[in-house]
Amino acid sequence: MTIVAARIDGRLIHGQVANLWTTKLNISRIMVVDDEVVNSDLEKTALKLATPAGVKLSVLTVEKAANNILAGRYGSQRLMIVARKPNYFLQLIEKGVSIPELNVGNMSQTPETRSVTRSINVIDADIADFDAIKSKGTKLIAQMVPGDSPADFMSLLDKAR
Repeated sequence: MTIVAARIDGRLIHGQVANLWTTKLNISRIMVVDDEVVNSDLEKTALKLATPAGVKLSVLTVEKAANNILAGRYGSQRLMIVARKPNYFLQLIEKGVSIPELNVGNMSQTPETRSVTRSINVIDADIADFDAIKSKGTKLIAQMVPGDSPADFMSLLDKAR
């Protein structure tokens, strides 16, 4: 199994992930890591409907995702991991999952957030998680779609602090 991409996206699976990223990276499985979505039949059904034909879908807790990845459960599949928030990736890394690069794609604006880019909004806990992820050796980039040039996310975040 190869982790081809890791992406933070508040929308999880939608047009950009389902069509652009899976096609560009030849993804064979999308893994949504979210301890809340795993318990929501409605959200899981929506994710199944949004997943492109021919691409497998896993919706897992952090614990189950880490165990499956570390056990090599996905053979030669090309895996894209998607989560809404950085804390899920930090937990995966802390459990021993190697994530060399993390793409911060979309984090929605709320009254509590501050803007990093037009499409990335963070709270203080997210900033702490990003700092911790970087300290573990993961490169953080911001790249909305494959045709965009990747930007150094931590430089963008530093301007928003």
